[in-house]
Amino acid sequence: MPFGLRIFLLYAVFVGFCAYLVLRTMTAEIKPGVRQTMEETLVDMSHLIAVVVANDVKQGTLNQSQYPRLFRLFGEYVPQASIWGMDKIDANKRIYITDHKGIVILDSDDMALGQDYSRWNDVYLTLRGDYGARTTKLDIDDELSTVMYVAAPILDGDQIIGSVTVAKANIAMQPFIERSKNRLILWGIVLGVVAMLLGALISWRITKALGRLSDYAEQTIKGEKASPPQFRVFYEYGDLAQVIDRMRHQLEGKNYAERYVQSLTHELKSPIAAIRGASEILQTSPEPKSQQRFLSNIEHETKRLHLLIERMLNLSAVEKQQMIENRQSFAIKSACEQAIRAIEGECLQRDITLQVNLHENADVSGDELLLQQAIVNLLQNAVEFSSIGGLISLNCVIKEGLLVLSVFNQGEAIPGFALAKLQDRFFSLPRPSTGKKSTGLGLNFVTEVAKLHNAQLTIDNVEGGVVATMIFSQFKKR
Repeated sequence: MPFGLRIFLLYAVFVGFCAYLVLRTMTAEIKPGVRQTMEETLVDMSHLIAVVVANDVKQGTLNQSQYPRLFRLFGEYVPQASIWGMDKIDANKRIYITDHKGIVILDSDDMALGQDYSRWNDVYLTLRGDYGARTTKLDIDDELSTVMYVAAPILDGDQIIGSVTVAKANIAMQPFIERSKNRLILWGIVLGVVAMLLGALISWRITKALGRLSDYAEQTIKGEKASPPQFRVFYEYGDLAQVIDRMRHQLEGKNYAERYVQSLTHELKSPIAAIRGASEILQTSPEPKSQQRFLSNIEHETKRLHLLIERMLNLSAVEKQQMIENRQSFAIKSACEQAIRAIEGECLQRDITLQVNLHENADVSGDELLLQQAIVNLLQNAVEFSSIGGLISLNCVIKEGLLVLSVFNQGEAIPGFALAKLQDRFFSLPRPSTGKKSTGLGLNFVTEVAKLHNAQLTIDNVEGGVVATMIFSQFKKR
């Protein structure tokens, strides 16, 4: 699967998941938000009516007043209003008034006149001096049949002499809720499509840029004359192309080829012999389990060949540099932080605790990318030789006028005979977790980078593990 497509799929999954969470949360909040607003309106209306009818309730003349007729007219009233495109054609409210015992003395719908409503929460709580409200289903099996009841006390001074309840069916708000949900979903889909198109465009540009880099690398491998591609947007790819170009020029040197052919040939013999032996055995059609084992051997040795070649290329670029031509001053703390990001994922997979103590920050003159890769190599080495659940610490301090960068890992001590050979090319020890060796070029690479930065690399056994130390004699304290 192309790299750009993988990026797009990950991006699409992330955007889709975030859009789903946002839409789900917002649509879930629409209904309670609308109903809270409606409840506030009912509270205001019930209190207004309670103030208006208080005198008649006190004197017991409510039924002889004009309010029963007015409430009936209110129920029959046709507003003929258009609210945000939704037509309102009825009042859609019920009003009833009770005395201090909870007996209904006035009902706009004439449904409960004379009935005892003292046990309904709206009346019961209001007569006790609390906020009285309830929501009741008219049909137990219909979620949309709920009615909201909000009550207010009728007061005679400080004494509660009755209650006024204003009720409204929640289904009256359902068209507004559905319209808001539909609009929200529509805009969510539109924004999602736009985000996907943007992601597809970026993925296509990344794939195209990688394709140009791949073509340039192929031309370099074939020895063809080619200029490194230029990138106006993804300038990091342009930097990578320049690095490849410099690497190509360095690899063209005949002295390098003559110097390393013998060593490289020797190191290639082992994986090639293993691959050849496995393939010969496979031709005899052994048992399926054996086939799987030999196929795994072939895969492992192929990866080893690939890693060996990559390390050789990196090492050659460093070894051919007598000095760094374009020295720049950079913060060693920044290089350490970038290196930490490169191995954090593997630390999490192996449950390794990574402690970082960058108490001192200083500027070093050289190539930040090279030094960063060297620190990555030290950290990677520490990860590979740490047990699962172990500890790795990266420290940077100024001690006795020297800048000391150290990487410690918990694990077994290095055998005495191997300490002096660790920085030699192609020397490697078996990894505790797999029992397999690496290319043996990582620490040699770090040694060469240290030399270019006027530093020295040492590796020692200490209590509880091993520590690799880079000591810089030239630096500038911030």
